[in-house]
Amino acid sequence: MRVLVFRHVPFEHLGRIEAELVRRGIGIDYADLYRPGAAAPDPARYDGLIFMGGAMSVNDGLPYLEREARWIAEAVEARRPVLGVCLGAQLIAKALGARVYPNAVKEIGWFEIELTAEGAADPLYAGAGPRETVLQWHGETFDLPQGAIWLASSAACRNQAFRVGSSAYALQFHLEVTPEMIEDWCAQDLNCGDLREVRTPIDPAHNSMRLSALAQQVFGRWCDLLTVRSSGG
Repeated sequence: MRVLVFRHVPFEHLGRIEAELVRRGIGIDYADLYRPGAAAPDPARYDGLIFMGGAMSVNDGLPYLEREARWIAEAVEARRPVLGVCLGAQLIAKALGARVYPNAVKEIGWFEIELTAEGAADPLYAGAGPRETVLQWHGETFDLPQGAIWLASSAACRNQAFRVGSSAYALQFHLEVTPEMIEDWCAQDLNCGDLREVRTPIDPAHNSMRLSALAQQVFGRWCDLLTVRSSGG
């Protein structure tokens, strides 16, 4: 089994997701289409697709994001497992016909999300706490695509996670980050503008143990969807 991972900036990588893929012997290939001259992959060759975050907007008209959105729609239609994080979640929403637009406020730092009733019963989130503290780093939000299951919300952003079908998942928040990743993000020139709007410095180690356990559960169960699909289940 192999997954294709779409990165949009070099420092927003798989993080904790990689450990769950490796644990199950799932191979990883990267598609960095934001790089000039990057070769176009064939997503149909892969068992699952993962779309990571980035500082750009799905509304910027970038050709590689438009191409990724088409591939998302095709993968969802084929019931191939798809996972989107932050920008990746917004890409899934747009690919499935929903609107993506500026949130009322930027969420940057540690914030609480709350699972909906459907989220508490979802195969990936079942057993998690009704409220969890996660890292947020976004200024845009999305409407739910038609037929999507609403999974989580926050005080400042209603749509934090959704599922389409049984294996396409969108997460606005970041469960994948390690303390080292957060520290790196805070040092990136690309993020300086966002950080000027943060009143309290972001502690990279905050809630790390709980986030690790939650990431292992959520991403591990998503990886198991690949195994079930590959075995014909």
